[in-house]
Amino acid sequence: MVVLKVLPHLNRAAPVGGPGGDQLAPLARKAGARDTEAMKRLIVAVGPAMLRVIRTVIGPHVADAEDVLQDASEGLLTAVASFKGQCTVLHFACRVAVFSALAWRRRVTFRAARMVDEPEVEEWAVEGGLSPAEMAVAARRRAALEMLLDELPPPQAEVLILHCALDFTVDEIAAAVARPAETVRSRLRLAKRALRARIGGRAELAEILEMRP
Repeated sequence: MVVLKVLPHLNRAAPVGGPGGDQLAPLARKAGARDTEAMKRLIVAVGPAMLRVIRTVIGPHVADAEDVLQDASEGLLTAVASFKGQCTVLHFACRVAVFSALAWRRRVTFRAARMVDEPEVEEWAVEGGLSPAEMAVAARRRAALEMLLDELPPPQAEVLILHCALDFTVDEIAAAVARPAETVRSRLRLAKRALRARIGGRAELAEILEMRP
């Protein structure tokens, strides 16, 4: 299996998105034609971003992350044959990773309730130089989002995680999911309404509800 052979290379952090994504289009076409070497190179290229997405959705320390990555990578290699280039290959791969991670959460009825007084310290927060107070707020925001994911319809959960956790713009999401931007905005409004009901008037969590362009 192609994916199993390249998994050891995918633990290095990589940014989601970026200007280099379109350069993967020729490789994706070859992978879609079942070129074994291209399939390997594609997974190595997008794997770190997919792993980051998965860890964002299921939690950074969940032992099943690489199993979910395995499923997501196999899903990507199946789906890439029908990829029409409506978005970058990297955005497409991240969307596949979101679906795989959400499916894992629902399959095992994963309920991550980490809104506690001493939240876990995220690796990205340490690297970003956040203060302990900022890390606490960030962890609570993430926990609020995670607890909501299992309750939302999949289309709403998908756009919420892409927008609020992965910083995709509305236009980028619209391209990735092949839906009009207004449809994406509508799904975000519904998802954020549900999130607002959950967090109530807690000012430190309200930030996650801010709409980005």
